[in-house]
Amino acid sequence: MQIFSTFEYSSYVELAISELEEIGIGKEDIFIVPLNNRTENRRVFDSLHRADGVSLIDLGMALATAFSVIGASIGFKLSWGPIYWGIISAFIGFILGLGIKLFMFKVIRKKQRLLRGKHSEVILIVDCHTVDAEGVEHILWTNLALGISKVRPHGL
Repeated sequence: MQIFSTFEYSSYVELAISELEEIGIGKEDIFIVPLNNRTENRRVFDSLHRADGVSLIDLGMALATAFSVIGASIGFKLSWGPIYWGIISAFIGFILGLGIKLFMFKVIRKKQRLLRGKHSEVILIVDCHTVDAEGVEHILWTNLALGISKVRPHGL
């Protein structure tokens, strides 16, 4: 039976490995795979075939609506009238909202990702007998595994 588990890279991985060796799992039955961190920056604009769920125009549309209502209301007193001032203020609101979202995405979220320190995870694969699976799973959970999956070989 193979047991797959994921860990954040920390000393708990080493503790789990040493506990597995103490219960009789050999070094040749433990396989560790570190995952690489993302090297390229995320794209700001989505394409037709790939979207990340982050919208840049939602705040721009909301501000465009609010600014157009205010601009049209004030436009009754101004020389060009409410329609022109509503369109002008909607354009200003949209540009302002788009600028705020771009600033938040490029500067603030990038700093948050760097401060949080997204580290790559480690995949730990343990080959063991079916009778040892419960103990191995318990050891992995107590050493803060993020997730565990068991794979039984065919025919057993």
